Amino acid sequence: MLKIAQLRADTPACAHKIHLNNAGASLQPNPVLKAVYRHLELESQLGGYEAADAMAAEIAGFYTSVALLLHTQPRNIAFTASATDAYAKALSSIPWRADEVILTTENDYASNQIAFLSLQKRLGVRLLRARDLASGGVDVDDFERLMRQHHPVLAAVTHVPTNSGLVQPVEAIGKICRELGSWYLVDACQSAGQMDLDVAQIGCDFLSATMRKYLRGPRGAGFLFASDRVLDAGLELLLPDMRSADWSGADEYNTAPTARRFEYWETPIALLLGSKAAVDYALEVGLDLAAARINQLAELTRELLAALPGVRVLDEGARLCGIVTAQGDHWETKALMEKLYAANINCRISPRTAAQIDFGRKGVEWAIRVSPHYYNTEEEIREFVEVLQDTPGHF
Repeated sequence: MLKIAQLRADTPACAHKIHLNNAGASLQPNPVLKAVYRHLELESQLGGYEAADAMAAEIAGFYTSVALLLHTQPRNIAFTASATDAYAKALSSIPWRADEVILTTENDYASNQIAFLSLQKRLGVRLLRARDLASGGVDVDDFERLMRQHHPVLAAVTHVPTNSGLVQPVEAIGKICRELGSWYLVDACQSAGQMDLDVAQIGCDFLSATMRKYLRGPRGAGFLFASDRVLDAGLELLLPDMRSADWSGADEYNTAPTARRFEYWETPIALLLGSKAAVDYALEVGLDLAAARINQLAELTRELLAALPGVRVLDEGARLCGIVTAQGDHWETKALMEKLYAANINCRISPRTAAQIDFGRKGVEWAIRVSPHYYNTEEEIREFVEVLQDTPGHF
C-alpha cells in the first residue's frame, strides 16, 4: 500500500503546488535532490575526475538499478543525456541503405517522426506507418501485414504517446519482430516509471527513456537498453569516442563490449547519481502500486473533465494510462494556462505539432494535457477541475 503522506513529504513542492505535469517533468523527491547536491559538493572539494573516482561503486550501481527496472542485465544499459539522445544513438547504429524500410505508427512521438523523415530525406530510407484502429491505437494486424510485405529493417513504436493516454501493444508487436527478424526500437519515454517494463516480455532490441518524467529523476539524463542481439551483431555509434571504443592501434579501434558503446566520455556524474537515486526510489515504491495509483487518478480526471459542459476528453484505445487529454471549444490557451498558474496548478498544452496525425483525425489544434502521479491526491484533481469550471464561457 502506498504511503501517500510520506511520498508527499518527500516532495517539497507538494506543500504549495498542484503538479499535474508529470508527463513533462515530475517533481523530484528528496533522495534525488540530495544525490545531485552531494556530488556537486564533492566535485567542488575534490575535483571532477577525482570525485568520479571516489564514487566509482555508486556510478556502477546506476547500471544495476536500471537493469533491475527493466528486468535485464547491467551490460545492456547505457546512460544518455535524454530519451531523444538515446533514440538517436539507436537509430544511428543501424547501417542504413537507400530503400530500406522503417515501419512505425501514426502515434509515434513527434521527434521520432522527424528523425525518420530526416533519414528518408538524407539516405533514401522509406517510412511506412501502420494504420490506427477506429477505437484508437495501432492496428496490430495491419502492422503485421506491412511487416510481411515490406520486411522493414526497423520497427519503431512509442509505448505511450506524449499527446494522449493511449498505451500501445508493444508486446504483441515484439512477437512479430522476433519472428521476422526486424530490429525493434521502443520509445518508453512516458511509460518508464509509470508502469513495470520487462524488455524480455516486450521483445525489443532497443528501449529509450528519460529520467525527468514518471521516474522523477533530474533533467538532462536518460538511458538506452540494447539487447544482447544488438551487442552480438556489433551495432555501434556512427561516431564513437574513447568511451564507446578503445583506440587500439594507429588505424584501428575496438568497440566497447557492453551497451556503454552508446555512451560518450563526457558524463554529468551528478545527474547520473541522481538518476540512480530516482530509479531506486521507484523500485522501492513499487511499479505495480505506482501504476494502479496513477491510473486511478487519471480515470477520476477523465470522469470529472467529461462532466464539464463543452469539454471533450480525447483519450482513445483499449488500454489507457496516466496521461489525460481534453479540449474545450470555449477555452483559449493563453488565458487558460494563466488561470491555472495563478491557482498554483501545473499542467500543459499539447499543440498540433506534437501530434499531426492524431490531432488531425480528432479535429483539434491543441489539447490540455493533465498527468497526475502517485503523490497527487483526489482533492488536487477536484480542485483543478473546479478551477476550470469556475469560469463559464470564454476565458
